[in-house]
Amino acid sequence: MFTGEEFVTLLSALTLLIVSLLKYYRTKEISYAMRVEDSKIILERIPDPFELALKGPKFAKITFEEFERESEEMQDELFGEA
Repeated sequence: MFTGEEFVTLLSALTLLIVSLLKYYRTKEISYAMRVEDSKIILERIPDPFELALKGPKFAKITFEEFERESEEMQDELFGEA
């Protein structure tokens, strides 16, 4: 097998190669989280927050009046009451 230092070097090189290939084959930039589990390299895609907001499940509702009230309160906090 490999010594600890050789394994880390090999793992880093393989990770760089895999991520580079994944970015090469996709037209947009993608983020991945990498972890090692039972001698396996596991890459998990991190969803783009904007894509998730547009395509993901919706779990909250707000009326226009509630939104406007919150907006005015925030503006008062930031800029003071005029």
